[in-house]
Amino acid sequence: MNRSDAFIMTRDCGRIHRPPFLACAAGVFISLLLIGAEIFTPSIALGKSVVAQSVPVRTAIAPHQFPPWRVAPAHGILLKELNSGRVLYEHDAGKRMSPASLTKIMSALVILERGQLDDFVTISPNAARAHKTHLRMKSGQVFRLEDLLKAMVIMSANDACLAAVEHVGGDEAQFVAIMNTKAAALGLADTHFNDACGFDNPDHYSTAEDLAALSVIALDQPIFRQLVREERAIITPVNGHHAYVLHNTNRLLGRIPGVEGIKTGFTSKAGRCLIAKVSQNGSDLLLVILNSKRRWNTATNLITYGLQVAETPH
Repeated sequence: MNRSDAFIMTRDCGRIHRPPFLACAAGVFISLLLIGAEIFTPSIALGKSVVAQSVPVRTAIAPHQFPPWRVAPAHGILLKELNSGRVLYEHDAGKRMSPASLTKIMSALVILERGQLDDFVTISPNAARAHKTHLRMKSGQVFRLEDLLKAMVIMSANDACLAAVEHVGGDEAQFVAIMNTKAAALGLADTHFNDACGFDNPDHYSTAEDLAALSVIALDQPIFRQLVREERAIITPVNGHHAYVLHNTNRLLGRIPGVEGIKTGFTSKAGRCLIAKVSQNGSDLLLVILNSKRRWNTATNLITYGLQVAETPH
């Protein structure tokens, strides 16, 4: 059984225990501020998911631990230690929600499997009109497919994404059909795509569980694994001289030791989303956050918590 299979099949849960009292008064004050921020931040109604489901709210944590919040800081969360397969924390991980640009993980996987990265791709008028986030590519510009892949993965550029999928699939609709066939083949039963870049649509949804499984599979691709950890890159059209600087949208890169990607996403309905891979002290954490108002604080707290729990015998 490989890591991808084990990831999909395993699930743990546990009980909540109170943390020890902090000796330092300043530490207590800061901790209370952080917890209070999570408690009193208004949350979006859980009933407003992209696809209505009668799935009860489910929260599970690792045994003998207490996370640094009292109210789940996102609508969907899955935190897993990949080496052991332990679920360290989850909240509505099986609930269907809008994945925003996390969609591009599947798009990138299909491009890597079916495309030739040395191909020259001409930016179509349709791709040039793509909504934000975009690089403002011009119709008629020509890029290597590999550079378009960099732009869509690192900066989440929708014009690069559309140009790439049109080239590989013939048009976006055909490419999306390939994505859905791939999702079914991978057993992602609660995932369906309506476009290749991640725009909101009632028929475009996934879950934290499915996106985590997809991410593990995508990380098996060496090119994908390398691209998602790059903080910056530069691409240039083969028929021009204008250089496009790509800044990774993942703010955790270079700020938390061991962060190795993976992807961010945002739309008005999806909220702020993130998938992160962290390797520290022999532990490999995978974190999926869907619809969080405070994505970076939430991710930092979850990663800190996860690393502590992963080192605890169970």
